[in-house]
Amino acid sequence: MPDGSLLPACKATLKKEKGVWFRVITSIQLSRPEDYLSIYQSGCNHSCLKCHSWYFSQKFNGEWVSSEELAVLAADYLEKVTVFEPRERATMWHATDLCRHCGSCKLYGERGPLCPMTLPPDKIVLSAQGFGPARNIVAFTGGDIACVADYYVDTAELIKEHTGKKLWMLLETNGYGLIEQNLETMQGAIDSFWLDIKAYNEETYRKLCGTTNKWILEVPQLAHDMGFTLEILTLFIPGIVETDQIVKIAELVKNVDPKIPFTLLAFFPEYKLKHVRPPTLYEMVKTYYAIKEVGLENIKLGNCHIFAKTEEEWRKLLLLVDVEAIG
Repeated sequence: MPDGSLLPACKATLKKEKGVWFRVITSIQLSRPEDYLSIYQSGCNHSCLKCHSWYFSQKFNGEWVSSEELAVLAADYLEKVTVFEPRERATMWHATDLCRHCGSCKLYGERGPLCPMTLPPDKIVLSAQGFGPARNIVAFTGGDIACVADYYVDTAELIKEHTGKKLWMLLETNGYGLIEQNLETMQGAIDSFWLDIKAYNEETYRKLCGTTNKWILEVPQLAHDMGFTLEILTLFIPGIVETDQIVKIAELVKNVDPKIPFTLLAFFPEYKLKHVRPPTLYEMVKTYYAIKEVGLENIKLGNCHIFAKTEEEWRKLLLLVDVEAIG
């Protein structure tokens, strides 16, 4: 809190006054490379040592914004949408199928070397985070208090009411709040989850995030069975979460459905893990192929600039994996 005190995120950054929900929001913008409207929330039910959003997820940072105000902003965003996705593509994972965010088609009148050749340039717009399409998705991101399911349901329903149900609602989540009861509550309001499974080993998870992952590992099966669109993210952190744990996460996902989109993301030093190095190109590619060996069908590498920093490393990467695998 601003005065240095500590409060649970659900009490510090969420309130209901006269039947109206208010949440502390740090910013709202068309994000890249996700290509959707992101609502960056302050306050989280995890205290991850590696958090890349610690300056607002671990600190009270933002303004009180009502669900009604968010619905009005979403309706305004709808007017700027350039690509309407079906519900099964209401993910971050599918964004790079459409655009590589280089802006070459807009700046120079010619497509970049990695362009998927999918969208005409008139579908590409400039936002604060760069070039890309504007997809018909609104995401809750940053801090996560999905344990208070009613807030997300009520806000999502208001947004859908204001936009004629033309926008999909996505929740970027650590999964801690997605117990079966909350998932049932969210049906019909939330469409998709970007589930960040931070470690498979419970002891590692507790050291890294401050809590258990026992029921988080049950979320893929539960969410899939309830009809939510689902994608999985996991982070390669040298010396902490490496190939062995990531393969176990991949096996868990494969046993639910091998077609579930899966992103292997490269860690970069931040927050309380600034002393930990990022993964190498070899480590990331080795783990990518280990995941493929498990049997997952839709895998991408993320944060590629972290482990492919030179032109030579990019050439190697493009020789080792298909361009479609680069997120």
